[in-house]
Amino acid sequence: MPVQPRQSPAPAGATPHAAPVISIRDLKSHCTSCSMRELCLPVGLGPDDLKLLDSVIGSRARLKKGESLYRAGEPFHALYAVRLGSLKTTVLAEDGREQVAGYHMLGDIIGLDGIGTDRHGCQATALEDTEVCIMQFQRLEELARKVPALQHNLHRFLAREISRDHGVMLLLGSMRAEERLAVFLVNLSERYRRRGYSSTEFVLRMTREEIGSYLGLKLETVSRLFSRFQDEGVIQVQGRNIKVLEMAALHRLVGQK
Repeated sequence: MPVQPRQSPAPAGATPHAAPVISIRDLKSHCTSCSMRELCLPVGLGPDDLKLLDSVIGSRARLKKGESLYRAGEPFHALYAVRLGSLKTTVLAEDGREQVAGYHMLGDIIGLDGIGTDRHGCQATALEDTEVCIMQFQRLEELARKVPALQHNLHRFLAREISRDHGVMLLLGSMRAEERLAVFLVNLSERYRRRGYSSTEFVLRMTREEIGSYLGLKLETVSRLFSRFQDEGVIQVQGRNIKVLEMAALHRLVGQK
């Protein structure tokens, strides 16, 4: 069970399990000055539209590692843009086991699972000290009707979420174990590259067990594959630090040239 943060007054719509929200005066979010804006909802918006979006993002929430941003079944009120850190989203399987459904890093939008039913279908938990921008969905919807570019971006994020779900289904349904891990590493590499970080050296924020849960593999299988990839000279592993030595080999495993 994730450690729950100390509660403090939060803006209307914030979930009861969200981390303490710092005062708007001290931590007013500004999309115009955020380094992640080209990966987030503001991408492609003009200066005037960015100012309007700033008015929707009233505050940020900070979470310590292991704290939950929202839980499955809680009322949906807001979307969250990851500004610092990373989170995992999890669902409960039929047998009661926790299943990792997603890994979210800088620039990602989370909370989309609650739009259809007005309740969150999963739990979002910080994998490290994390900060998110809170976007009240009702106000965001109202603004999107007035700003076509923002509405397009919102629809694009929804479509990306659907595409990701389809990708996970394909991953779990038709790929061999080594292909699943290769896809995971290639995907991480590309996501880090898009954020301006090294695409060949990065830290795995999820544990081997969490990676196994996400990929539909046993812990022992994940550990064995990491060792095998290292023995074959494809990657170098030091704890959670990964260095990709042969990216082409990973691409070949997933059927890419």
